[in-house]
This record gives sequence, structure tokens and C-alpha cells, in this order.
Amino acid sequence: MTVELHDLLPAELRRSWVLDGTCPDLDLYSLFRARQIADLHRTAVLDAKGKLCYTALDRKVRCLATGLRDLGIRGGDVVGVQLPNDRNAVIADLALAALGAVALPFPVGRGTLEAECLLRRAEAVAVIAATEHRDFRHAADLHTLSRALPALRHVVAVGPGPVPEGTVPWPDLMRCDPSGFVPARPDPESAARILVSSGSEAEPKMIAYSHNALAGGRGNFLASLIPDATAPRCLFLVPLASAFGSSGTAVTLARHGGTLVLLDRFSPEAAVAAMREHAPTHVLGVPTMVRMMLERLDATGERVPPPTALVLGGAPLDETTAAAAAKAFGCPVVNLYGSADGVNCHTGLADTVPPTDASGTVAGHPDPRVAEIRIADPETHEPLPDGDIGEIISRGPMTPLCYVGAPDLDARYRTPDGWVRTGDLGHLDADGVLHVVGRLKDIVIRGGANISPAEVERELRSHPQVRDVLCVGVPDPLMGERLAACVVPRGPQAPTLDTLGAHLTVRGMERRKHPERLLVVAAIPLTAAGKPDRNALRERLTAGLPLARHDVPESAPLAQAG
Repeated sequence: MTVELHDLLPAELRRSWVLDGTCPDLDLYSLFRARQIADLHRTAVLDAKGKLCYTALDRKVRCLATGLRDLGIRGGDVVGVQLPNDRNAVIADLALAALGAVALPFPVGRGTLEAECLLRRAEAVAVIAATEHRDFRHAADLHTLSRALPALRHVVAVGPGPVPEGTVPWPDLMRCDPSGFVPARPDPESAARILVSSGSEAEPKMIAYSHNALAGGRGNFLASLIPDATAPRCLFLVPLASAFGSSGTAVTLARHGGTLVLLDRFSPEAAVAAMREHAPTHVLGVPTMVRMMLERLDATGERVPPPTALVLGGAPLDETTAAAAAKAFGCPVVNLYGSADGVNCHTGLADTVPPTDASGTVAGHPDPRVAEIRIADPETHEPLPDGDIGEIISRGPMTPLCYVGAPDLDARYRTPDGWVRTGDLGHLDADGVLHVVGRLKDIVIRGGANISPAEVERELRSHPQVRDVLCVGVPDPLMGERLAACVVPRGPQAPTLDTLGAHLTVRGMERRKHPERLLVVAAIPLTAAGKPDRNALRERLTAGLPLARHDVPESAPLAQAG
């Protein structure tokens, strides 16, 4: 049985966005096909194999769609996709859209336990996975899992290396004759894709998005960053299988007829080389990636062609990083506040360096053609006056349908009239600009006092010896938690806790918020989705903790841990 995906927004509200032109009211494959017909030989994808034009891509899409149809994949079926950033991931996206099926992408590198959880809860009937990618053998692992997943009928193995026994070889599907294929025409308000977010839940959250929410709502977000309405050339540093990467196939190609520049894995060297070779108009990534690229540019003295915009999301963006990136890349830096759950707001192209706010992060003017934003009381969900801090809630054309297989999450994170509860705290100022202050949950509680890691990180990034930093809470038997700073040093000399504390004092931060542990690392680790991996750092810190600790008096020097 196909998992039930229902819409938590009123149908008349969805329809109003179609009638006023906010959403295109076409399914993703139909949108892509119209772009292909309009410009047959425009480059659709640039990856390690070279160029792939729209017409060649469309033929490959139809071949795969024919092969998947012959396997029994039908409209409404959920199909998992675990592929690196390359043309095959794009082909899979569009082929599933052409069938009216629902794509469930998740990044390579995610383990079998998480994959099993996603596929089971979504009742996926098939999964398309990499045979070999770096040290992973996803197709073989997922085929082993299939014995415990009664809904999962097929594992399609993609890429180099031996095809695992019992899986369907990708080349067999790509040799199918596409001449007789007739694409489905799914309802544009029906589910097209399931986004995966790790969030703060014990299991990953899965959020269902319609064709209109992707091409319309998320498409309008990218449209606001294309000043001359020309087809964009987007370099995605994040996985296409991530929530951030959902602006790849559906938005860059299907909605805007642009070009995707893809790296099968991120490295600062590869990212800089791609910018130099392909001159993208838009570079999309997370701040940690850009800090790595800045370090590369500092070391080599390289120059890259300036894009239209550097779009950074997935983690808080500090003023130091934004200013350095604007100078190095010669373009506006856009601070993107968004999530898989259905919120989007950004600072736009008007400012080269995003405006700052001492109390939090300036996220820009909410765009009702993407997502309207309100500030609400966390308990009653009633709107609060401008200037009051409360929970950020969102509703608009990009609002997802529902959480997948999780009515408890629908009840927790959606209000009765369909607003998405973000779990973030913020306020709207007199000019309607959104300011993000922190998270309801993302705090460190030291001896009963709350500390915002984001606030401390923002100040530490202005230290001259700090290239990058993440702050995490580590357990402590006396104080409950203590704050640890995980620092990537700038230059050969790493800072100490004393120098970091002195810097925070000068910046006006009270002593109780100063880090009490320091971990010096060569780079901030990233999750499979390309976000900073706080859990990995916390594990490194807790592995070296003694069984008991004594409180550090306010007047005593803070201890340093390596």
C-alpha cells in the first residue's frame, strides 16, 4: 500500500496561488519538457563526465522512466534515491516525476540504519543507489535491507563496480526504448518529492512537497535572486539529495531552464576549480564550505569569476565570514534562512554583505510568494506584535503537504490552519525584516542558565586566530552541561581558552557564556547532507571527558582540553 500523503493546507488557499500566477500549475516533468522544447541544445548539467544538453538529458529520462515503468513503478509510488551529485541523480529525479512517482532522495554516506528507517516509513517500493561511492556500497547494503522491508521490491544499482546479485543494473534500464513512453500528468498539487531533515527528532523527519510547492514556492525564491531573468548557472556545493539541494532539478532546470554545475563530493579545491572553469551565476552552500574555500584562496592567491550571488544557508552566517566572502568572490553574499519543514527568507542582492544585528541574525524581508512569516506565542500560536520575540511560523506557496508517516509530527509542528512551527525564535521589526534570535531547543543549560551556542559562535568568528568554530554542550555531573568551542585555527597558532575568553569579554559577552572546553580541529566535519556535524564533535569531546569534574570558579582561569 502506498503511504498516505495528505495536504494540511486548505485547498482554496493552494488554488489561489495558482490563479494569481504564484505557482505554475504544471508537474515538474511537464515544466522541464517545455524548457527542453524551448532550447533544445542548452546545457542542462555540467559534471565530471562533461556537458549534457536538455535534449540528451530528456532522452535519458525517458529511457529510465520506461525501464522503471516496466518494473512496475506507478504514479504515487515512493522511490528512494541515494546517488552522488551527478547527471544520474538528475535523470532519476526527472524520470520519477515523469511517472508521477514520488522521489525520496537522501545523500550518499548515510548509513543503512537511517536508510532502513526512511524506506520503511515511506513504504518505498524501490530504491536507486550507488554501486560504489568512495568507501560505500549502498546498492548491496540496501539489497540486504530489502529482506526486512516488505514494500521494497527493487534495488537499482548505479555506477562503476560489480552489480550486486539480486539488484537491477542501471544500464539495463537506460537501454530501454523510450519511443512509446507517455508521461503521466500528475496533479501539480500532489506529492513530487520527500525532503529529509535530521532535525532534533530521534529519527529523521520526512516532509512531502508537491510539484507546485517546489517549482512555485521554491522556484520563486531563486527567481528573486535572478535580477535579469536569464537562465541561471547554479553550482551546488550541497547534495542534490538534501533539502537545500531540492532547488536543483525542480527549480534550476524545470522552473528556470538553467544549468546545474555538480561536484560528486565537496572539497574546497574542487569548488574553486568549478567556479574558475564554469563561471556559475549562483553558488549555493553552507558557511563552513565557504570558509574552507576562503582558506584555499588565501593560500593560493587564486581569483575566480564573480557570480551573481553566493547563497549561504544551513547554518548561521556571521559577519566576518560574509565580509570575507563578499571581498574574495566579488559578489553579494545572501544569507538564507530556511528549512526542509517549509520556511524561507533571505537578505537578497541589495546588500553586498548582509546586514547584522547584535541580538541575532538578520534574515531579510519575508516574500509572500515563497513563504509568509509571522511571530507567534509558542504556546497559543497567537500572533505577537512587531518587535516581540516569539516562535517563527511560516505558511505560503512552498509550504509542504505533511510529514510522512508521522501524524505526531503533524500535530506538533503544524497549526490547525496549516502554519509550520519552526522551533526558531525571532522577531519582525518595524520595517517587516525578520531577525532570528535562536532556537527553542538549541541551547546549552549550564547550572540552570541558558547559553545560545549560535550567539557565542558569532562573536568567536571575529577572533583573528579563528577560521571557523562550532560550540556544543558537553555533559557535566556538577553543572549539567558546559560549553565547548571546537575551533579551526586561522594560521599556525591556535587560540587558547584564555585568549578566546579575553576576546569575548572585549566583545561584551558575560563570563558565564564563555566556553569551558576547547577542541582544536583541522576542519569542521560535515554531515552527509553537507551541514556542520555537531554530533561528531560532541562525541570527540565526550570521549575524552573524565568521570567527574569540578566547577570552575568565576575568577579562576578556564581549563583547556585538547
